[in-house]
Amino acid sequence: MSFNVTEVAAGKILIIEITGKLEKAAYEAFVPIIERRIEEFGKIRMVVVMHDFHGWDAGAMWEDIKFDLKHFRDIEKLALVGESKWEEGMAKFCKPFTTAEIKYFHYPDKEAALEWIEAN
Repeated sequence: MSFNVTEVAAGKILIIEITGKLEKAAYEAFVPIIERRIEEFGKIRMVVVMHDFHGWDAGAMWEDIKFDLKHFRDIEKLALVGESKWEEGMAKFCKPFTTAEIKYFHYPDKEAALEWIEAN
């Protein structure tokens, strides 16, 4: 597993790139970054890029559920970028857990995802 967090627009937009199987340790590293930006801006926008992604382990899944409940209204727009049909389905699955506008992009279209997330 590896992940990288990049801040765009002075931190109002976060790009999280994930490969492999997401583990609880990743949440312990990137959730504080996200929460600092939420404190600063109120609402943020996120692009989650999944490349060679293999899902979550049980600990990461629990951290994801806790994050979604705590930050139900804090994400304004969420772009999911992936390579498989099940990742595309996540865009629909996520909708009940957030008030964010959510859109899925195929991996070759990741630049379009950033353009969409930056648009008003």
